[in-house]
Amino acid sequence: MGTGVGTAGAKPVGAPPRGAGARGNPAAEMGFSGDPGQHGVPDDDLLHAQRVWDGTLATNRLDDAGVNTERQRVETRDVTVGVGLLADGWPQDVDRCVRSLIEHTEARVLAFDLGDVDGAGGVLRELAAAYPDRLAVWHVAEPPHWRGGTATWGESRAKLLRLDSSEVHVLMETSLELVGDALTPLVAAVVEGAVAAGWRGVEPEGEAAWREAGPGRVRALLGDLMAVRRSAAIGAVPEDANYGRNADLELSLGLHGELVVPVGPLPVREIRPHEVAAGYREREGRRNYDGVLRLLRAS
Repeated sequence: MGTGVGTAGAKPVGAPPRGAGARGNPAAEMGFSGDPGQHGVPDDDLLHAQRVWDGTLATNRLDDAGVNTERQRVETRDVTVGVGLLADGWPQDVDRCVRSLIEHTEARVLAFDLGDVDGAGGVLRELAAAYPDRLAVWHVAEPPHWRGGTATWGESRAKLLRLDSSEVHVLMETSLELVGDALTPLVAAVVEGAVAAGWRGVEPEGEAAWREAGPGRVRALLGDLMAVRRSAAIGAVPEDANYGRNADLELSLGLHGELVVPVGPLPVREIRPHEVAAGYREREGRRNYDGVLRLLRAS
């Protein structure tokens, strides 16, 4: 029987529990002074009122979040969504990333296995066999450019966009996993009029630096998790970019329309950073930034 439901055998109010010593004011543990008139320490009633108020606010926020999420699910349920992944190593992270998408979303996942680096292609092969209706995989013999091969970020991303037939395409890095439905708020923002919506936004500071920005409208989105209207993204991806660093900024600046970061934290977490050689990262990042500067100066 739940506590507080039955009355049979109940002790008189104020009686100590059986087998325990008397407590002077047991109700104080719950924020009350302990007598029907709430007499006693003058601040007791204020304390209780504050706790009730704080609890109500927290509950309202949770209710608002739940109602809003459900509303977004209803509004976007007929929108087709595809998630594009590039597997370039880190097989355990690839597994976690894909499984989180299967668990928390209804999106179709499209993945390029670039050279089966460290066995990541084998992991995708097993996942595709387990979830044939959710995951499509293309195995490319050539390793990625940032692993010494010739497969580039820009070319691979552009091909995934063309292979996808969805209305909204999501760029996602396999260094991330979802711990809830993080795609619905992004897709909802696109349905409501944005050309793209992302987990993280940035604003330029001069020509050499960017600062974190959002929620709300932003100048650019980072490509680790970014939903974009697919028809608008085709042609905007910098296909000559060997590496993703700063190429996502160029993609953002090449889109025509509003870019936004949704209000509230999305249920996403980084599994671990996927680092490449520092020299390569800096060299290719600078090379990609030439396109970013060109678009900034033209806007």
